[in-house]
Amino acid sequence: MSDMYPTEDQLRMLREHPDDVPVVMLNLMKFKEHSDDGDGSGWDAYLRYSKAASPLIKEQGGRIIWTANIEQIALGGMEGEWDMAALVEYPNRAAFLNMFASDAYKAASVHRINALERHVILAGKEMYRRFDQSAGSTSP
Repeated sequence: MSDMYPTEDQLRMLREHPDDVPVVMLNLMKFKEHSDDGDGSGWDAYLRYSKAASPLIKEQGGRIIWTANIEQIALGGMEGEWDMAALVEYPNRAAFLNMFASDAYKAASVHRINALERHVILAGKEMYRRFDQSAGSTSP
């Protein structure tokens, strides 16, 4: 359960990191076979979490960029298996921290805890984005 929330050091580093650029969060998720609340599978609980958390992400100016079902580890080694990956972009680290600390997110996160065996979030500054024809712009 301790891996479901950032440590104090992780929160401190998020707060201390330069906050003038968007941050992209790579989420790696492993679902429980059965939701802890007894209401379906871990995937079912994650859908409940997503329904509650997606508007909170948008309220902070964030957006879900991409999601995928993980089929295999194609190169290198990682501890354990993963079921899903997602990229979520926030306008800055403060937006992520504000959402994560909100009462609404804490209520939604109950479903995340019920759903996930493991959840890792990697924070990074975008370096390159391929031309997006639908948006009509490029990013460095």
